[in-house]
Amino acid sequence: MAGLYYEEFNEGMTFEHALTRTITEMDNIMFCAMTHNPQPLHLDEEFAKNTEFGGRIVNSLFTLGLLIGVTVSETTLGTTIANLGMNDVRFRNPVRHGDTMHAVSRVMEMRESRSRPDAGLVVFEHTGLNQRDEEVAYCLRTALMKKRPA
Repeated sequence: MAGLYYEEFNEGMTFEHALTRTITEMDNIMFCAMTHNPQPLHLDEEFAKNTEFGGRIVNSLFTLGLLIGVTVSETTLGTTIANLGMNDVRFRNPVRHGDTMHAVSRVMEMRESRSRPDAGLVVFEHTGLNQRDEEVAYCLRTALMKKRPA
């Protein structure tokens, strides 16, 4: 497994994720279509050019999903049992078609599970940055992680 087990994490551990992703217009349109989100700020250039953004921006939930997704291969691939929550989600800057996102994760907290001796909880701080290193997404994610098999 590429993911780390609970015991392999340490508070303060930082990951500068190697995987990056350029976000396309099609990504945004397909995500909006798949989630039934008709927000014109994401889909209608004529509408969006008259907003404070001056044009369409990428759906923030796509941005959040991509942020979490690019972190998986180096942290939780095959070793996470479940995501228990995402807190303090924020979007400081809009994502535009053609932006390239990269991510940094830090382990903020860890604790043994009180109900599952085979698992522990890890709180990850995930930050998504664009090609100019501007923060575009942030969240704290609590994951229930497998412990190494005995």
